[in-house]
Formats: sequence, structure tokens, C-alpha cells
Amino acid sequence: MEMNYAKTVEKWGTLEVAVKGPKEGNPFCDQWIKGTFECKNEKKTVDGFYDGDGVYKVRFMPSFVDTYTFKIESSFQTESAEEVSGSFEAVAPSADNHGPVRVAGTYYLAYEDGKPYHCIGTTCYVWNLQNEKLQEQTLKTLEENAFNKIRFCIFPKHYDYNLHEPITYPYEGTPCDTSELNENNFAEYNGCAPGNDWDFTRFNPAHFQHIEECIKKLMALGIQADLIVMHPYDRWGFSMMKAEDDDRYWKYVLARFSAYRNVWWSLANEYDLMHEKTLADWERYAAIICEKDPYHHLRSIHNCKAYYDYNLPWVTHCSIQRTETYRSSELVNEWREKYHKPVVLDEICYEGNIQFGWGNISGEEMTRRFWEAFCRGGYPGHGETYLSPDRILWWSHGGVLHGTSPERIKFLAKIMEETPGLGVEPMPCKWDEVACRAAGFPARKDYFIYYYTFMRPSFRDFYFDDTTEYQVEIIDTWEMTITDGGIHKGQFRVQLPGKEYIAVRIKAVK
Repeated sequence: MEMNYAKTVEKWGTLEVAVKGPKEGNPFCDQWIKGTFECKNEKKTVDGFYDGDGVYKVRFMPSFVDTYTFKIESSFQTESAEEVSGSFEAVAPSADNHGPVRVAGTYYLAYEDGKPYHCIGTTCYVWNLQNEKLQEQTLKTLEENAFNKIRFCIFPKHYDYNLHEPITYPYEGTPCDTSELNENNFAEYNGCAPGNDWDFTRFNPAHFQHIEECIKKLMALGIQADLIVMHPYDRWGFSMMKAEDDDRYWKYVLARFSAYRNVWWSLANEYDLMHEKTLADWERYAAIICEKDPYHHLRSIHNCKAYYDYNLPWVTHCSIQRTETYRSSELVNEWREKYHKPVVLDEICYEGNIQFGWGNISGEEMTRRFWEAFCRGGYPGHGETYLSPDRILWWSHGGVLHGTSPERIKFLAKIMEETPGLGVEPMPCKWDEVACRAAGFPARKDYFIYYYTFMRPSFRDFYFDDTTEYQVEIIDTWEMTITDGGIHKGQFRVQLPGKEYIAVRIKAVK
């Protein structure tokens, strides 16, 4: 059997073994392929997939620097054929390869090599299904900003401002007629509009190949690909498939994407709006992930109105959309206490000016929510929905950013990177401030941040102990400045500018 693969790959890189096989009939259903990969420290058996044109692939992500051997098995391998096997060297990772992101210290995230991961996400639901020029612009914008995670869909999206067709579809077939579709009648197409004709047993490999290229381009930028596997915003019928079609889709997605170190699994965007699915369905999908993803990438599920039970053992972190009009980041403390997992606020609203209430907060308010989430020990997420004559909105299409919060988020990212250890933890404070310290046990006394949100104190008094000297910095989170507040010990007073969005950082002098 003809076989192609690389002889060396980085630790946490992706080895791909490609073999030729039958293309007659329906290979997606009629055939199977898998590989077993082994070194002295690990042994994993992983499913492969059919990639079209008679090509079958098995992918593997090595977790150790070592010599690996592997064996490929398939439904089309004859008993008399020679064993399909090989070996490769997993070499040391390059400087920017820190491995997959894992949960660390209950509430925090870190790369597998131990480097803290300070999650700053954004949402561009179907940037990957836009024209090539717009995709390139999105990647350029991401490179220029601080976002290190992006949420996006495998399936195309149907909603206001999302009425054109994607560049590819996930299945063989034809879509419904949209010649009469417009912003006034788009809701009439929700679900499975008349005229769709798909074969849910035959994937379109080109669609998934393109998503893989997007994942790899994001990896090169140091960005996590938070894949939204299902969602309700649909006119093609992909949200209403039968259970056997759903399961086939999940297994295909897992076989194709699991070996990329920067992948996260989001079971759904706004799962509770997918009324065709039951709790049993979601738990079945979660079981498939746990069985078929041997690398245990981060897993969660995103809500609209009803939070999922993030205490369930398969959930690695909370993926939260705010459900209240006014409070979002303010609830991070409660979620930490309730779920004892990292709190990722994937939607705390969108900076923008569209007609929907979820998409028209100011840059000041977005920046405030970011700082408040950070100081409460959570990971805030960005989104933007500014009207544009071309109807290209970052929230769904990508492109360029128009808002004022991204530069402030970049400034906050530097503060987050300067935090000792894995991150900050909330601490008791006065009622009109948000305060945190560098996380640790016992409680650390060498690094504090006090954030005053929309309060405007002209001074603040502090006392930690009588002997430790502390360096004080006054941070204007909107103007993005840091002013030296001097060195103090004992009880001391810090003069403040009496304006909104001020923070004070206090660090013990070494």
C-alpha cells in the first residue's frame, strides 16, 4: 500500500500519514482507517478519514521528543498485504510552540509546557468562509492585535448581515434558492429552507481542507482556534440533521482536526436555541469528543439564555455569554465559586452600533468589562459590530476593526503578561472597587491591582504591613498610560486623577 509521511515532526506538531485506497461507492461510510502511534512514553490509537480522490489520512500529534513507530490499519487492507507501518522522529518544539492549552490551577489556563496562557478572545463566526481577500485582511488584523483566541464556525451562518452564500459547503449537494432572500424576510428561511438538497453521508473534503488551512494560519500567529461545531443560525438544514448524521459529522471533524495543537472544541454557539437537540444529544456529542479526541483539547458549550451545567466532568471551562442586560463581568466571582473552572467570557456584548442590544455598546464599556473580568479572575472576550456600507461586520465576517477598544485590550494584554504566575485572583475589597492579587497559596502579598471602573476617587488609602516597601503605579486604562506613584510602606495615600477607568498597581519592592 502506497504511503506518504514526514520523517520528522516537532513535539506537538502534526504528523500526517496518507495512503491510497478505494474511491468507489461511498468511502465516507463504506471504509475506515486508523493508526496506532507509540514511543516509550505514550501509545495512542487514532481514527483517520477519507480526504477525497482515493486518499485516506491519519493524523497524530506527538507529546514527547522521541522516536515513534506506527502501524496503519484499514478496512481495505488485504490479509496478504504487508503491514503498513513506519517510524519518525519527534524533535524539540520550536520557540513559539508551547503545546496545547490546558487547565492549570483550577481557574487558569496554561500551555502544556507550563507557560501561562492569558486568554484574550474575539469572535468572527464565519471569517473562514468569506472570499480570499477578506480572509487575508482578517489574518492581518489579528496579527496587529492582541487576540490569542478566535471563535468561528465549521458550518456557514444564516442571520441578518449574513445573507450571502459561503465559499464552500460541508456536504455534497445544492443549497436552497436565495434570490428573494433579504434583511426583511431572512427569518422565514431559518432551519431548513425549501430547496436544499444535501447528501449528509458525503462530506465535501474541500470545505474541511480549507478550515484546516485556517487553523494552521492561526497557529502560525499564536492564536487558538475555538471551533464552533454546531449552531442554530442555519438555512441549509445542518442544524436539523438526524442523530446518525450528527454523529458521523462529529467523528469526521474529530478525526480531521484533533491533531492540531491550537484547537478547542465548542460544542455549539447558543446551544439552547437549537430546539431540535435534547440534553441527551449534547451529552452524546460530548461523549464522542471524549472518546475520539486522544489529546483532550479544551471542551465547552456556549449559551444564549440558559447556562449549561459547567460542573459536568467533560466540561473543561465555562464558555459564557452574558444573560443580563447590564451585568456581565461583574458575575465572574460567582461563576468561579459555582463551577471551580476557568471562566471564559466569550460574549460580554459587542462594541458597535447595530440595531440589536447585544451589538451596540461603546468602546469605553467594552474596555471596562475587560478590566473587570480580568480583575475578578476571568478571561474576557471581544466582539465588534459596527455598521459598514459593505455590510461587513467583524463579528461574523472579519476584515478590519473600527472600534476603540482593541488598542486598550492590547494595553491590558501587556498588564496580563506582566502578572506573576498563572494570573490574578479576586480578593476582598471595598464595595466601590474591584481588587485582585497574583494568584497563589498561601495568599500572595507582593502584587495587587485595584480597579475603580466608572468611580472617580481623587485619592485612596492603603495598608498592607509596616515593613514591606511597595512600588505604586497609577494606570489610566483608557488613555493607556502608567504613572509612577512612588515607593511607600506602612499606611499610605495615593493621589488619583479623579476620572473614570483608573487602576492602581502595587508591587512589593524586591
